[in-house]
Amino acid sequence: MSQRSTDRLSIARAAYQDVPLYDPKRSPVEIDLTDNTNLWGIPPRAEQVLRESLASVITRYPSLYAGELKSALAQYAGVSADMIVTGCGSDDVLDSAMRAFAAPGEHVVSSLPSFAMVPIFARMNDLEWTGVTETPDHAINVEAMLAEPSKVLYVCTPNNPTGAVTPLRTLRELASRCAGVLVIDEAYIEFGGEAATELVHEFDRVLLVRTMSKAFGLAGLRVGYAIGQPALVLEVEKSRGPYKVNALAERVATAALTHDMAWVQEHVALAIELRERLSAELRARGLNPIPSGGNFVCAAVPHCVAVGQAMRARGVAVRPFPDLPHIGDALRFSVGPWPLLERCLTAFDEARAEVGAP
Repeated sequence: MSQRSTDRLSIARAAYQDVPLYDPKRSPVEIDLTDNTNLWGIPPRAEQVLRESLASVITRYPSLYAGELKSALAQYAGVSADMIVTGCGSDDVLDSAMRAFAAPGEHVVSSLPSFAMVPIFARMNDLEWTGVTETPDHAINVEAMLAEPSKVLYVCTPNNPTGAVTPLRTLRELASRCAGVLVIDEAYIEFGGEAATELVHEFDRVLLVRTMSKAFGLAGLRVGYAIGQPALVLEVEKSRGPYKVNALAERVATAALTHDMAWVQEHVALAIELRERLSAELRARGLNPIPSGGNFVCAAVPHCVAVGQAMRARGVAVRPFPDLPHIGDALRFSVGPWPLLERCLTAFDEARAEVGAP
């Protein structure tokens, strides 16, 4: 190693020493059911705006804080525009919220299993992270979570990867008792569960984080947002900085919100219908899928990594989760058009037989 390379490593932040790059260890396949995105495509008006956008949209800076998009999101969520903060995907909003409300050395607490990026964002911001194992029925352990010191308390509902939904009454209890900011990740709220919007009016330390990557089919444009009291979201916006939503993304996302809601609602309903159909097919195969409020189904599958690799060899990818608490090895299946799910089930059957998984 050259002296120059050594010098560069020696000046890096100590907190970053063990931070891994996000690597889901996958390669392109014909049918990818790993990301829980909208597999029916992009909403029609949003696609039209995308195709018709002028070069000037690309050659000029976007708006500082996505004001037009904030207004459209506020109307959709039923709040005022000053209660919205946007970001480059919900990841950006979560990262910014941790930086806004927790100083280096302070604590982030989340349930386990949950969104895998939460401990990584905590480490990136030099924060201490504690994961609290959920109960055997896939509910968050309220008392155990509240017993941990935290400046940021994170709950995902419907939860990723299980799909379990946290009732609004439980979220209200957390909001009333936690000492820091309660971050509620509602990335999948369009597909199930009770939106916690009323809590942001009741409490000044509740932040709802959402995305347009799932129900709206805009994952590649990276549009996320959060809802909270104006003073709360202002701090996230300070932490986030300007120009984080690119100009094309703002135009397309605004078009989807203002003109494509019928399309979005139609495909959300279809995803829910097919989620239940897929769950029934898995039960018919002797599995016990977790009741899901997301656009995906998670089920315990022994030897999940080997089964997933055998499915990938057949051109179908699902997401393996080895050794989940109270579950063991599991696979998560994103929901899409039924012909894709039929091919997935065929590959799944063949892969289990090949691996010898029960």
